[in-house]
Amino acid sequence: MRQIVLDTETTGFEPAEGDRIVEIGGVELLNHMPTGRVYHQYINPERAMPESAFAVHGLGDEFLRDKPVFRAIAQEFLDFVGDAQLVIHNAVFDMKFLNAELEWAKLRKLPDTQALDTLAIARKKFPGSPASLDALCRRFGIDNSAREKHGALLDSEILAEVYLELIGGRQPGLVLNTRSRDQGLGQDTESWRPRPRPTPLPSRLTEEEAAAHAAFVDELGDGAVWNRS
Repeated sequence: MRQIVLDTETTGFEPAEGDRIVEIGGVELLNHMPTGRVYHQYINPERAMPESAFAVHGLGDEFLRDKPVFRAIAQEFLDFVGDAQLVIHNAVFDMKFLNAELEWAKLRKLPDTQALDTLAIARKKFPGSPASLDALCRRFGIDNSAREKHGALLDSEILAEVYLELIGGRQPGLVLNTRSRDQGLGQDTESWRPRPRPTPLPSRLTEEEAAAHAAFVDELGDGAVWNRS
């Protein structure tokens, strides 16, 4: 199964009010394992950056001025995504912007059914608990110290680790590389390395269960497999 863990940065909250996408980041997973392929693109929004949005992601007018407009990269983006499932935190927001941009570019829109919302998964799994990306990193012991500001590629890399925890735990080979902010489509970097948990998970075995197991092993005698070194 091919999935793209995806994130966007924008000028605001509503494309219907003139807000635009300024950055897209995506990490490719194949059968829940990273392939090393990424998509990363800064985009000229063809409008001024509001101060409130600049405070979130730090992408200003001068930096974005020479970047391509969305319609210039739209087909390349669609080609990268293909029919892969899109794993997005608060998918309604990102899909709303992506489909508005695609419609303005006169290209096919992405069906809502193509998106998997990790925010909804987290709220269902941990009802009543904070479900932001930062809160989930704290819950799962994922290092997000590099996340001083929002960035689409970095956030998609962090979200990939959060997503795999949400569905049952990180695979042994999953560690998302630190990449420079100017990397682009499909670039491979150094092999990813496992990132140890800062704090080991507590044992799920109760004292009663441990005592019962010890008594059971004693009954089996010295030949029990648990007594072999």
